[in-house]
Order: sequence, then C-alpha cells, then structure tokens
Amino acid sequence: MTELRRRRDDTRPEECWLIYYGDVLVGTIAARTGGPRDEAKWDWKCGFYPGTEPGDHRSGSADTFQVARTAFEAAWEILRDSRTEADFQAWRNEQAITTWKYAMWEAGAKLPTQTTSGVSGCFCGVTIDIAGTDRHVLAAHPFGAD
Repeated sequence: MTELRRRRDDTRPEECWLIYYGDVLVGTIAARTGGPRDEAKWDWKCGFYPGTEPGDHRSGSADTFQVARTAFEAAWEILRDSRTEADFQAWRNEQAITTWKYAMWEAGAKLPTQTTSGVSGCFCGVTIDIAGTDRHVLAAHPFGAD
C-alpha cells in the first residue's frame, strides 16, 4: 500500500507540510498564525480536487503537530477507502493540463481557445485544436513526465 509522505512547503512563511499519497497532493498540516494564544496551534486539511467532492473533505485543528498528524491520518484512512484509481487520475490529469497551460504561456504560444480559428501549435511542435487539446496534453505531456 502507498504510504503518506510529507514535504515542507517553503513558499509559505508559516510552517506548512504538504501531504502526498504517491504523487497526489491529498492535504496539508500547517501552523496557525495570527490567532489568539489560547487557540489550537495547528490546522489540517484532508482532501483533493478534482477527485474528491468538497463535501468529502475533512479538516480540523490541534494543539500539537503530532495530534494534527494523527487526526489527519485517521481522516485520510476513511477518505482513501472511498476513492478509486479514477479519482486519483482525475487529479493527475488536471495537474497535467494546468502545467501544460503555463508552459504554453511561458513559451509565448496561444492556447487553441485564444485563437479565432480554434487551432494552435503546442510548444512541442504539434498542431492542436480545441477538441483535441486534452487528449494531446494527456498523451504527450502527462503529469509527472517532466
């Protein structure tokens, strides 16, 4: 079975850990900032989208990182058991399309939706149209292939 992995999010000023299940970001555990001193010091959030509907997400707070971690893991076990491989793949597909879109803009290329003809050239050299964009991205530029 795939285990959870934590990776520090260095883009945030407060201590924040990104929680991964394989290659899918499934939640966070982060230090709270700016609240009253007598409130919980850590927040956790469990869920991912697409792949999990917003009502299925779980969250909470805790006084210590270890308590937040234990609560997250308990929530994750319940959520994980209700997910299918298709749910995880939906998240990967969305990541691939988003990454590709930013790569297109960085290369100075227009998306097919940004042209009057609905046709554009991918940064990899392939001609694509609106209807075939997702198919091209998922085949030629899948998530994690970079």
